Amino acid sequence: MNKSDVALALLRIVPGLMLFFFHGKSKLISAFSYVMNGTEWKFIESVASLGFPAPAFFAVCAAVAEGIGSLLLAAGLFTRFACIFFCFTMRVAVFRHATTDMRYEMAALYAVIAFSFIFLHPGKISLDGYWRKKKSSNT
Repeated sequence: MNKSDVALALLRIVPGLMLFFFHGKSKLISAFSYVMNGTEWKFIESVASLGFPAPAFFAVCAAVAEGIGSLLLAAGLFTRFACIFFCFTMRVAVFRHATTDMRYEMAALYAVIAFSFIFLHPGKISLDGYWRKKKSSNT
């Protein structure tokens, strides 16, 4: 393990956990409550205001991308796959904030990090790295 592995781990873990605890967790709970109990969810109105067809579907997708995707990023599990969805969701968030309240900097930062991990390996300090090492030692 070297400094690059530690840096990659920090670039995954810290933003992944921040996004989960500040945004993803509450969205997942609200999405679950909406799907299972029909509870009102204001986020659907936000998605509808962006012009998405089937706003409830896309709101649930955004909740899964932010909630589950952020945890997958932090763990370094299915990193590239998770970051594709995560990055798309953050790009929509950037657009929404840029056209309403101009508070797009955090969404933009999350988007850039996710976009970077589409092309980067998550490093040795990740579940993907662990499985890659285990797979190469078995062959």
